[in-house]
Amino acid sequence: MLDKPRVIENGNLGPMDSALVPRYGGAATFALLPRLDEVERADVKVVGVPFDSGVSYRPGARFGPGHVRQSSRLLRPYNPATDTSPFVQVQVADAGDLAVNPFDLDEAIASIQVDALELTEDGARLLTIGGDHTIALPLLRAAAERAGGPVALLHFDAHLDTWDSYFGAAYTHGTPFRRAAEEGLLATEAACHVGTRGPLYGRKDLDDDARFGFGIVTSADVYRQGADAVAARLAERIGDRPLYVSVDIDVLDPAHAPGTGTPEAGGMSSRELLEILRGLRGANLVGADVVEVAPAYDHAELTGIAAAHVAYDLIGLLGES
Repeated sequence: MLDKPRVIENGNLGPMDSALVPRYGGAATFALLPRLDEVERADVKVVGVPFDSGVSYRPGARFGPGHVRQSSRLLRPYNPATDTSPFVQVQVADAGDLAVNPFDLDEAIASIQVDALELTEDGARLLTIGGDHTIALPLLRAAAERAGGPVALLHFDAHLDTWDSYFGAAYTHGTPFRRAAEEGLLATEAACHVGTRGPLYGRKDLDDDARFGFGIVTSADVYRQGADAVAARLAERIGDRPLYVSVDIDVLDPAHAPGTGTPEAGGMSSRELLEILRGLRGANLVGADVVEVAPAYDHAELTGIAAAHVAYDLIGLLGES
């Protein structure tokens, strides 16, 4: 057998060649891509952050990166929906998982920011697999620093994640975008929640969110307007600003993604989410994450497969940016 039975095209080292190595065998890197230490450079780096110390309900997202990688084995190099080959366009590599302190939230946030800056020092862009949504704050700090100023944000989630605190804690998976707005990391006129739904603590939640300038596209809006119209609306709001996309997998209905910590009925389908992302082609995407996959509540890899396909399309967008 060849030492490295990989697909090589356009000078880029791609996934394992499935004609030589079955997809269910071999190392479980994302989409069976090479590890970062197997390539001379990487334009897009896939990195896991196995951390869930910021959750408010069901734990388990610390096991998300490994589960999504396992669920990504069947992904193939060509995406007919966009007529692109993401792993041919640019060099993509799996950078493994960050070592994050599970007992000290402040230290974890600081270390994620440092590691994200180090991974992007060479100009690479990150696709991060969580982990809980707390990790979006340090990732946004790093993205804004690399962009030289505030970034646009598309936040796909059942929840706003702009609460002020839980039990007096300022840093949880329900607070990252409030902290990001307060820190000036976001161009809030170009920031929008997508897919929100479900009960809130009170009207004040929406009032606080509006005060920071966020737009909202609910899951009901997606249902009534359609994915294409929503994508066009979002693209208009973003303009040509540097864009960060954060996807909480609970934006999907539990029928599509049961394996998550805070599920809400009435969500988007995986088809709707993917079509909205595909409608963002041409955006200046500088970074993205897919978070809150909790495999203990998953079955038949429904959630892991949905997350893997979302990550795949995000890699395609990062490669075109």
